[in-house]
Amino acid sequence: MNFASPLALLLFAVLPFILYARRRFRRNTPAVSFPSTGMFKGVPRSFRQRMSVIQPILIVAALGGVITALARPRFGMEEIRDIRQGIAIEMVIDRSGSMAAWIRYGGRRVSRLDAVKGVFLSFIQGREDDLVGLIAFARFADTVYPLSVHHETMEEFLQRVEIAGTAQEDGTAIGDALALAAARLKTIDVGSGGTRGGDSYDIKSRVIILLTDGQNNSGKRTPAEAAELAREWGIKVYCIGIGGGINRRTLEYIADTTGGEYFEATEVRDLEMVYRTIDALEKSEIESTLYVDYREGFVTFAVFGLCALFLFLLGEMTVFRRIP
Repeated sequence: MNFASPLALLLFAVLPFILYARRRFRRNTPAVSFPSTGMFKGVPRSFRQRMSVIQPILIVAALGGVITALARPRFGMEEIRDIRQGIAIEMVIDRSGSMAAWIRYGGRRVSRLDAVKGVFLSFIQGREDDLVGLIAFARFADTVYPLSVHHETMEEFLQRVEIAGTAQEDGTAIGDALALAAARLKTIDVGSGGTRGGDSYDIKSRVIILLTDGQNNSGKRTPAEAAELAREWGIKVYCIGIGGGINRRTLEYIADTTGGEYFEATEVRDLEMVYRTIDALEKSEIESTLYVDYREGFVTFAVFGLCALFLFLLGEMTVFRRIP
């Protein structure tokens, strides 16, 4: 229980003064005067005298009930619920043969693909409230990790992504990979994504981050067709071109069509800066909302106070009436 107008409870401080004034008034205004009351010492107390203590109790009950009613007591509960507005991000990584080219990362020479893995893991560390999935592609596009807010096991799956090792497997199917990522984002079920706790979850936006170092030369869909699908489904695509063999015009077209941006990265620090830029552009939000369900209780206290007042006045006019 709480009170809508708690300051009204300060009136309880007046009750002792009211009782004191009533007692003093009754004591100073006797009904009948006698020269001496010593003769009445042995007379037993009457029923009326024994019951006279009820009147002060009724006064306290009446005033207490009215004061409590003025403070507007409310019964119910408050619940603070977090409404999470996360971002669904599908990472699309090129694993074609050209991604085996060397690049310096962490003070040593590694393949472009390994450098991308390292930067990617750093990127998702600050995305605890976002749905993140991973698609890798060469000649064919495959889902490596489904969209989920649980990123704990993603590193294990990411490390399994390797450079295409055979001619039958090698290629660059940008269109198919982009179309697969867009389809995953369009049909995502938030419940299956494993949201944290019991809070409400809402997808604020759907984003694809496409990283490639080549040109589309495989697959059934063209990059332009996949970009049109993403645009139709309200999905933004951020394109990152790494190395010198990219088709910049195609990647720019994809980004412009979907409302995303195009970036170029020739070194790992460029790639890190690109991810930081995207991280700043796409932020999750958590809104705490207070839900209140109250039932007003002032009527009960008001009725109680008025009933006590009625009994007090009834007693004053009958049993406890003073004559004259």
